[in-house]
Amino acid sequence: MKSNIIFKSMVCLAAAAVAVGCGNQKKKAEAEKAAEQARLDSLKQVEMIEKQKAAGDLMSRLPEEPVFDIVTSLGTIKVKLYSKTPKHRANFEKLALTGFYDSLLFHRVINGFMIQGGDPYTRDTTMADKYGHGGPGYTIPAEFVPEYKHLKGALAAARRGDAANPAKESSGSQFYIVQDESTCAQLDGEYTVFGQTVDGFNVIDKIAAVQTNRRDRPVTDVRIISIKVDPESMPADPAPAADSTATSTDTTAEK
Repeated sequence: MKSNIIFKSMVCLAAAAVAVGCGNQKKKAEAEKAAEQARLDSLKQVEMIEKQKAAGDLMSRLPEEPVFDIVTSLGTIKVKLYSKTPKHRANFEKLALTGFYDSLLFHRVINGFMIQGGDPYTRDTTMADKYGHGGPGYTIPAEFVPEYKHLKGALAAARRGDAANPAKESSGSQFYIVQDESTCAQLDGEYTVFGQTVDGFNVIDKIAAVQTNRRDRPVTDVRIISIKVDPESMPADPAPAADSTATSTDTTAEK
């Protein structure tokens, strides 16, 4: 009887030791996972800082009305950013040059109206229910300029409706491009137009013509591959100054 009790006690102690060991291993694994995630987050932060610095350097050299190439899975749309909407222009430049728009979708497409993209939720297909509600976490004050109209190819900022947004502030990242100016003219003075397509109108039409579901989402993804500065819109680098220290040749004849 006594030996049975001793044996059972030893078994219990061994089981407890195993449980403690397993618990320690689990904590160790969780700690290692957390450390690895912290390392990856730190690398991402450093990468973003470097991108922001590079973007800032490039932005300082851009012309007053730069042209950007919106490269999509169906072709390239070239848009000129307007000088009289500086807040929207600077924001679009910053987001584009830091890669914010890379791999996002045109998530709302209405043939005979416009095509809309720029929602960071669209990078993740599991977030489909939130498409149209994403952004960088801020809005931009409206910049209405009477001469900037919703012409075909106009680049404008999306926003929330008037009831929730009486100041008509723009989304921090979502934009749309006009496909049919006759149906978008009503938006003049209501949504900020901050750019205009200069090439790629056929691509706008191609995107607008894709099949969509009842929520105006393309059945087949139309993706923004990248948005970059069009190199032809950049000012030419100044020619190098002539070397004023060139040595002269002594042509004095020997006597």
